[in-house]
Amino acid sequence: MRKTTTKLADGRELIYYDRDEAAVRDAADQRPLEPSVSLSEVRRDPVTGDWVTIAAHRQTRTYHPPADQCPLCPSREGRPSEIPAADYEVAVFENRFPSLAVGAVGHPGAADAPLHGRSPGLGRCEVVCFTADHDSSFADLTPERARLVLDAWTDRTAELSALPGVQQVYCFENRGAEIGVTLAHPHGQVYAFPFTTPRTVKMIAAAAEHRARTGGNLFEDLLAAERADPARVVLEGEHWTAFVPFAARWPYEVHLYPNRRVPDLTRLTEAERAEFPGLYLELLRRFDRLFIETGQNAQVTPTPYIAAWHQAPALQGEELALHLELFTIRRAVGKLKFLAGVESGMDAFVNDVSPEAAAQRMREVAT
Repeated sequence: MRKTTTKLADGRELIYYDRDEAAVRDAADQRPLEPSVSLSEVRRDPVTGDWVTIAAHRQTRTYHPPADQCPLCPSREGRPSEIPAADYEVAVFENRFPSLAVGAVGHPGAADAPLHGRSPGLGRCEVVCFTADHDSSFADLTPERARLVLDAWTDRTAELSALPGVQQVYCFENRGAEIGVTLAHPHGQVYAFPFTTPRTVKMIAAAAEHRARTGGNLFEDLLAAERADPARVVLEGEHWTAFVPFAARWPYEVHLYPNRRVPDLTRLTEAERAEFPGLYLELLRRFDRLFIETGQNAQVTPTPYIAAWHQAPALQGEELALHLELFTIRRAVGKLKFLAGVESGMDAFVNDVSPEAAAQRMREVAT
């Protein structure tokens, strides 16, 4: 892999990842851009202890532009974009409208104040473009391109984890307008948080409780149990296993674990990296086959989903395990799972599809 780092017109970093070691990336960004300013801050909810990011400047971010004005497509004559090159394989750049930024200018205050804990929203937000093809998707990538994306995720995890104040790095993809995607071009994001995220805090507590009660590691025991009774296993390889969790929150939710527990992407072996693309692409393609419309006016619509890499944070992450959670808000053809009063108000999920039935359906739509 060849990594080329350059700058956009406003000083933001742009990184190209190429399989060709001889690739040359020297296109310059000619746009007259003013440096962006992040006014983000993080505030601690005194009732729950959760950190909430306040980023009001993001209200003006790009919202559903037409395809010929997509900022993630390669630049063309008379139509410059965020990527100056005429073509690319995988490109990563700092978000122009970040929730968190190295130069965030927040309000003064004390992070440990008892009621109004606050601090600048320091961190970093990046956009990961999987392909130059606007009409493609991750599921359409070749295994070689998917591997290049994995290598880019790994590189970003290593580099962002080393930034001062960063506590956790999160790589993810939102796909589909139903999820809330505002740019149709196939892409993901990377967030470098200045705190440990609330869901990870819960995982740390659960792992500690399991260790105290059983003497074992929660994630190792969980994976062993799922593999021993494969009712919820969707697919497995020599190095990875995908299964629907016992208490799935979403109609179709699959967790993909390396069979060897590691804390983050940087600790995967070459054999584990080599096997991942094929399994992950198969999972994504199965998601797109879950909901097949019938009838005279039937239309095949791609399944909206969120793909979320869970990696151990800088602190207290010794018991955690790297894994990817893939889920959709679609529960049936033409029907979505909305987070209404019970889920949004009480954080108490109700799932309309049994995990065992979801796993069976995922096996049925295998290629």
